[in-house]
Order: sequence, then C-alpha cells, then structure tokens
Amino acid sequence: MNLEIKALHFSLHDDAKEYLNKKIERLRNAENMIVDLMITIKKEKDFSAEATVNFRWGVSVHVTEVDFDLTKAIDVMIDKLEAKVTKEKEKVKEKH
Repeated sequence: MNLEIKALHFSLHDDAKEYLNKKIERLRNAENMIVDLMITIKKEKDFSAEATVNFRWGVSVHVTEVDFDLTKAIDVMIDKLEAKVTKEKEKVKEKH
C-alpha cells in the first residue's frame, strides 16, 4: 500500500503525524486490497481531512471531514474510510 500524507496551508506536527499513522493502522486488515491511500489535510478556518483510496480492482473511494479540531477531523474521516473500505471488501467477497 502506497501511503501519501499532505498538509496544505500549515505544517503537520510530529504528534499529529503519529496520531494519523496510529489511526491508519485500522486499515491494515485491507492492506493487500489497497493500492494507494492519499490523505490531504487542509487548514483554512477549520481543518479539512480528505482521503482517497484506490483499490486493486480499479475502484476509488473518497471521504472528507471538516472540523475545527484536527484530531476529531482525523477520527471521523478514518471512521468513514474504514466503513467504506469494509463495504468495498464485502462487495468483492460476495462476487467470489
């Protein structure tokens, strides 16, 4: 799985990177199905956390969360992402 993390309009501190990497560990059970995981965190008035996942079979999933608290935005984004990845995983299992 290729992992790319970008921070726009601010620098992502080590604590936040560590926290994000800890949350990404929840997706490791689907690691063999994910080709790319791209996460972009923007700081404007609020934090905007976006993630795009590209699966081996060509499907792409995108989730976004906006919150004034960075950790909360990351939490909710990862929750949404985990749900989408699980749903996609189930779809593939049903076809086989």
